[in-house]
Amino acid sequence: VAQHFLASYHIECTAEVKQSIVNTMGTFQDIVAEKCAEYFERYRRRTFVTPKSYLSFIGGYKAIYKEKFANVGSLSERMRTGLAKLMEAEVSVNQLSKELVMKEKDLAVASKTADEVLLEVTMKAQAAEKVKMQVQKVKDKAQAIVDDIAIDKAAAEEKLEAARPALEEAEAALQ
Repeated sequence: VAQHFLASYHIECTAEVKQSIVNTMGTFQDIVAEKCAEYFERYRRRTFVTPKSYLSFIGGYKAIYKEKFANVGSLSERMRTGLAKLMEAEVSVNQLSKELVMKEKDLAVASKTADEVLLEVTMKAQAAEKVKMQVQKVKDKAQAIVDDIAIDKAAAEEKLEAARPALEEAEAALQ
């Protein structure tokens, strides 16, 4: 009977394993029949194993198998998806690693260039500071000369003012 009901039912196994399942179901039916007889001998109550109970057992097996097979299929699909994501991640990580190496090289070149520019700017700033100091010295000297000239001019104007009445008399005399 189990052979008839399970022959067309798809079970993911070899033919030998499927035949073993059929034989095991028959063995279970025989064991249940023996236990019914033992139950009668012990408790003097009759219980029967009917073909309908056997078909129910086979139907229950099919339902449980279908549920577990779907569950395993779902887990398998999730595992495949997870593995695909891991492979994608590996490819991405490898690509990013290559890009990182290239960026590090570019960064090293840029850093070297920046150091060279900084050195050049520092040297020019020091040279400019020296020139500024020299200009400041010249400015200070020129300011000292201007101050001396201003003092001399003030003294000369003072003398001119003092000599103005004599100049005006001399001009008036020529006239």
